[in-house]
Amino acid sequence: MKKIILHWSAGGYYPCAHDRLCYHFMIDKNGKVYNGIFAPENNEVCIKGKYAAHTGGGNTGAIGVALCAMSGFQSRFNVGHYPICKIQFEAAMDFCAKLSKKYNIPITPDSVLTHYEFGLKHPQSTSAGKIDIIYLPPYPFVKENEIGNFIRSKIQWYRNKI
Repeated sequence: MKKIILHWSAGGYYPCAHDRLCYHFMIDKNGKVYNGIFAPENNEVCIKGKYAAHTGGGNTGAIGVALCAMSGFQSRFNVGHYPICKIQFEAAMDFCAKLSKKYNIPITPDSVLTHYEFGLKHPQSTSAGKIDIIYLPPYPFVKENEIGNFIRSKIQWYRNKI
């Protein structure tokens, strides 16, 4: 595996059947990690119907991790009824640190990124225009264009503790 791509599910606080198809791992509001139907290794070579299709144009070699949250998100001023929780976010960062160590994935902007960042880097893909993750309710001071670096620094901090 070469990358970790982070998402919000745009759903409620717990994974649904669709989430389990799309992501390798999902984190609920309490920080519990759920496994998806497909293992990360299924994305080494993407065969239709046999891998987690979490990032249009970027699934090969990529682990999809979703925070179960953000249904109804409109903007930082209207986040819907399921905003990302602090315990959930921190659990996701810790879990991604463990994944980066297990799969020897360096924590760089090209190897650990949000779906939003992937879309910006690949404007011809179907991921262009995706908004996950452009706002972090537990950390409202983090600007949209700084979220990726904030996430990477958190993951690095957790990895240093392993």
